[in-house]
Amino acid sequence: MSSRRSRSGPTLNFKAVLLGEGCVGKTSLVLRYMEDKFNPQHLSTLQASFVTKKVTLPDERRAQLNIWDTAGQERFHALGPIYYRGSDGALLVYDITDQDSFQKVKSWVRELKQMRGTEISLIIVGNKTDLEEQRAIGYEDARQYAQTVGAQYLEASAKENEGVAEIFELLTQLMLERLSQREREAEPASPLRLQALDADDAVSVSDGDQSDGTGTGNRSCCGI
Repeated sequence: MSSRRSRSGPTLNFKAVLLGEGCVGKTSLVLRYMEDKFNPQHLSTLQASFVTKKVTLPDERRAQLNIWDTAGQERFHALGPIYYRGSDGALLVYDITDQDSFQKVKSWVRELKQMRGTEISLIIVGNKTDLEEQRAIGYEDARQYAQTVGAQYLEASAKENEGVAEIFELLTQLMLERLSQREREAEPASPLRLQALDADDAVSVSDGDQSDGTGTGNRSCCGI
């Protein structure tokens, strides 16, 4: 994550990556979020595609989301680290009607935890809620799994435009909170203790030996 300053103030840059099996709807989620469009034809992503979107944060700062939509085909799996290296957040997408795609998400979670540790914000996304009657993974089961790995859980339908904006808004919020936490941890130790020591030294000087011309000096009650 980096920041640059413009006339309107600092603009934060966040890198986010979408991971998941092919056909789970990663590209459809991005297309819906970026252009409010849905293509009923399957869109295969080759290696990865990249888009950016500028958003205004609740504190009025500006942020640019740099979104990498990765290919889900197994032959591209080894390229994953190229795209999620340095990412601030990840959307791990599966199809709620496909048990195998949910298991694949668990594999990606393990990989991200190993490579990025706690430096990345995770949201697990159950897509295609418009196919509720074909659901293979229960909502509560997925939510509980997300909780065990420190991720948020949301469901969406790119086709019906349900929950899509909320996913990206929450990811931005999580990335911002993690950035704020890192900034607080990087702050130097409080100078209050040093100031207190300086104040004590000042008292000992002002209340210590003060010559009255006789050489006996005046002492405070605490200097006896």
